[in-house]
Amino acid sequence: MKNLVFLTGAGMSAESGISTFRDSGGLWEQYPVEAVASIQGYERDPELVQKFYNERRQQLSSVVPNEGHKLVASLEDQFNVTVVTQNVDDLHERAGSHNIIHLHGELMKATSSRNPNDPNCIITLPEDNPIIRMGDKAKDGSQLRPFIVWFGESVPMIEPAIEKVSKADILVVIGTSLNVYPAAGLLNYTNEHCKIYLIDPKDVPYNPNLGIRHIMKGASEGMKELVELLKTT
Repeated sequence: MKNLVFLTGAGMSAESGISTFRDSGGLWEQYPVEAVASIQGYERDPELVQKFYNERRQQLSSVVPNEGHKLVASLEDQFNVTVVTQNVDDLHERAGSHNIIHLHGELMKATSSRNPNDPNCIITLPEDNPIIRMGDKAKDGSQLRPFIVWFGESVPMIEPAIEKVSKADILVVIGTSLNVYPAAGLLNYTNEHCKIYLIDPKDVPYNPNLGIRHIMKGASEGMKELVELLKTT
């Protein structure tokens, strides 16, 4: 089977009702990025950061995967599918996708403040009470914090993502502005035979030399069109 890799961003989950950060009315207008999505912000006001992500988890419990998520998962019958996502929600998992690389962490997990990438300290929060409180401790004794890759921190999953993209026969980019690095740089690792599709209702700047086919639709409608296109691939 051919290797099919998806690179998904905020637009993938927007139809499910998850607020995006960058669009008008998005979360950045309510919370300064440096306050809630940087290591400096966490060190300055950990209670504010915990509150912000506790709210995001409570919101996540009230939404469900959209048709786009489900169609991505359905293609596992025909392709070796890997989802590389910038999103921290679990909607790809809940839609049935099995091979997912979370570049920016996972909202429903918590980890050590001292060593966030220590696998021994990463835990999954209970669905019925996904709250981190000040005083909750990781296995190493430090304060539990969100398992999120903040600005200023390394992106440990970028190397596995590069490996998957470099071997892709088909790469599909959905709902990402291609502004956030290192994720935006993944397109540079495609091989010369890789077909690239972009699903986004807006104009997105990209390298014209890559031969990208742009489906100017939202995630669900765009995925419906893609599924039909892939039947002839």
